Amino acid sequence: MTASHDAAETGATPMKAVVMAGGEGTRLRPMTANQPKPLLPVVNKPIMEHVLRLLRKHGFTETVVTVQFLATLIRNYFGDGEELGMKLHYVAEEVPLGTAGSVKNAEEHLRGEPFIVISGDALTDIDLTDMVRFHKEKGAKVTIALKRVPNPLEFGIIIVDEQGRIQRFLEKPTWGQVFSDTVNTGIYIMEPEVLDRVAAGEVVDWSGDVFPELLEEGEPLYGYVADGYWEDVGTHESYLSAQADVLSGKVDVEIDGFEVSPGVWVGEGAEVSPEAVLKGPLYIGDYAKVEPGAELREFTVVGSNAVVRADAFAHRTVLHDNVFVGRGANLRGAVVGKNTDIMAAARIEEGAVIGEDCVVESEAYLHNDVKVYPFKTIEAGAVVSTNVIWESRGQRSLFGPRGVSGLINVEITPELAVRLANAYATTLKKGAVVTTARDVSRAARTLKRAIISALTAAAIEVRDMEVVPLPVARFHTSQSGVSGGIVVRTTPGDPESVDILFLDSDGADLSPAAQRKLDRVFSRAEYRRAFPGEIGELTFSSRNVESYTHELLRSVDTSGVAEAELKVVVDCAGGSGSLVLPSLLGRIGVDVLTVNNRLDEAAPTDTAARRNRDLERLGELVANSGADFGVRFDPVAERLAVVDERGRLVDDDRALLVVLELVCAERGGGRVALPVTTTRVAEAVAAKHGVEVHWTATATHELTKAVQADGAETVLAGDGRGGFVVPEFSHTGDGIAAFVRLLGLVARDRRPLGQIDASIPQAHLQRRSVPTPWAVKGSVMRAVVEAAGDRELDTTDGVRVIEPDGSWALVLPDTAEAVTHLWAEGPDQDTAHRLLDEWAAVVERAEG
Repeated sequence: MTASHDAAETGATPMKAVVMAGGEGTRLRPMTANQPKPLLPVVNKPIMEHVLRLLRKHGFTETVVTVQFLATLIRNYFGDGEELGMKLHYVAEEVPLGTAGSVKNAEEHLRGEPFIVISGDALTDIDLTDMVRFHKEKGAKVTIALKRVPNPLEFGIIIVDEQGRIQRFLEKPTWGQVFSDTVNTGIYIMEPEVLDRVAAGEVVDWSGDVFPELLEEGEPLYGYVADGYWEDVGTHESYLSAQADVLSGKVDVEIDGFEVSPGVWVGEGAEVSPEAVLKGPLYIGDYAKVEPGAELREFTVVGSNAVVRADAFAHRTVLHDNVFVGRGANLRGAVVGKNTDIMAAARIEEGAVIGEDCVVESEAYLHNDVKVYPFKTIEAGAVVSTNVIWESRGQRSLFGPRGVSGLINVEITPELAVRLANAYATTLKKGAVVTTARDVSRAARTLKRAIISALTAAAIEVRDMEVVPLPVARFHTSQSGVSGGIVVRTTPGDPESVDILFLDSDGADLSPAAQRKLDRVFSRAEYRRAFPGEIGELTFSSRNVESYTHELLRSVDTSGVAEAELKVVVDCAGGSGSLVLPSLLGRIGVDVLTVNNRLDEAAPTDTAARRNRDLERLGELVANSGADFGVRFDPVAERLAVVDERGRLVDDDRALLVVLELVCAERGGGRVALPVTTTRVAEAVAAKHGVEVHWTATATHELTKAVQADGAETVLAGDGRGGFVVPEFSHTGDGIAAFVRLLGLVARDRRPLGQIDASIPQAHLQRRSVPTPWAVKGSVMRAVVEAAGDRELDTTDGVRVIEPDGSWALVLPDTAEAVTHLWAEGPDQDTAHRLLDEWAAVVERAEG
């Protein structure tokens, strides 16, 4: 790799640069526990030094560096920039001001000229000179450097037209919101008047605040799609990848040293024994020592003054400066911080990260993904196995669609439950009240006990409800004075797995932002501990069912039920609904036949076979008894299935339309909240009664958010999978409340459910799932947007392509599995099927 050209050789641009170097890099801890992320070494040079050298190469010699976290370390390292042939100014933030506020803070150094903004912690060789040319040619007010990446979740995604003008963008989307793989690199060229949009001393963000405002006003915002290399070094995996990419020549940066053989770089003064085994590409830093018999394999970086003793082995491992690796030690895919000693025969596995100034004594064994924070000693012979941060492609983060899920005593163990509860407690204030509840299974009981211990040890007051239906747990968690809740239940459809649900103060599932906060605390293992006098107290909540029932009957209209003399059949599925339903129905005054009215510890969840068998029996009971209808609850009473008066199952999507018809006919106004995957027949049903449909994303919390929205008179929300929100009682899904409301609606409407179902037009909605590797999900969504052409797009969740005749297809990446889901609806089954085939083909072609 050759050295950079001088600025003069590139046609230097007089523009100034702003380097953003204030980030803490919390995801990279423990590497960043004691040093700022811009100083993390990539092939023995801080990331920010690579950035500054790139700026100098393209003529940006006068640069403002914005600093905040451990600012003194950055100032001390780079000084005034003279060694790099640059002039550096530093501007410190007392408190974080956001990406735009930080640049505004440096305005006095920019003097009313165009300037470039670049991150000090991303590795890149993008052609900045060409980007400046593009900016000037387009007459842009802001030019954003864009890059195509396989996984766009951590970045802002951006769509540009053929001329490069920006059409839309979205910050840090979920997979359901991904409509492109073209992301914002955080490299901007701006005209000086853009800073006038930023209030001084306030937290302002470019992508969240300034750019949307400029876009809305029609200002010229352009995207420069860069061909060069760009890597946001934000995770341990990307940190190792960046080292490998430099060593492989994928990125044009300087490597200080001598290439003694192809791909083997050795720094000044290094002592490398001829009997050492070196298999490049690799790098050995200045004055390092590698003894005979040591083996260094591909993508290994040895820091300056490091020592690798005889017979030691390292592969795809990064050793920072002054690291000692003892005789016979074995390191694979690890990162070792500066001044750390790895003693003889220690073994460190893939993904492990050891902070600075640590000692790993002889024959210690560190499992995959172990994180050791600075100044720690691992005793000789110790086997260290802490939490593994889930890396499987199907589980990109701690949370899935049903909370934290996994196999009992394999993936979800009492130890994991304790750490999760510790992390959750750490996100709350000391003395906060948290409710706990579970289903009927022994596994849930065991895990809940571990959770309660961890919560009280972290100064949290626990109010345990023991076995209650999930809606009851949500209801009591939403009461004043309660900060949140944890519910443990068997995974629906999988008796060998368990879900740990975390609730917020409204009783709803945690929002994505709260999930990310908990995930960060969990992954860093930075848990709060209580002092002896602060240990929380455990109390057992009494009269849970009675207070829930009282409030439900007070809130939901059951007028006309007694007069209608309804007869219903209710299947409690052997679940916790049996604790509520019999006494509740007795108070309403309805003739009820209840089946499976017990707590069945042996069958705590539904299987498909059991559900089908029970529904068939329920239909027979309804038909034979002359009942008005029947319902079957899931084992935690969150969802319900409906059987009409003839004993025929009303499918979940049709049940939603039937309930929608009943609610809209009675209310005649307001709005309903439905996920975008719902048939548009629902829109016709609602419109007939003057009710508006608010379309939401498919995640569970989105319905809750829609119901809670200020100024929105929401009369119903449903997910099309048997889940309903009854807004007059609760903001969360509640099968019991939905059933009580259905009783009142049927009693007052007087029409049989089968008749209502027959009066609603048939929907022609089809669904399919296409396996999609994680690495191509972003490019798949970009291909979908491109294939849509001039057709109308809806990006509420995924990408919905709307045809001129109203037919539509929705392409939605799964958040937890390597799958893309497709829905298509048309005026007939053939049209829906053709649309589904068309878009499935687009997805499959994009996968290559």
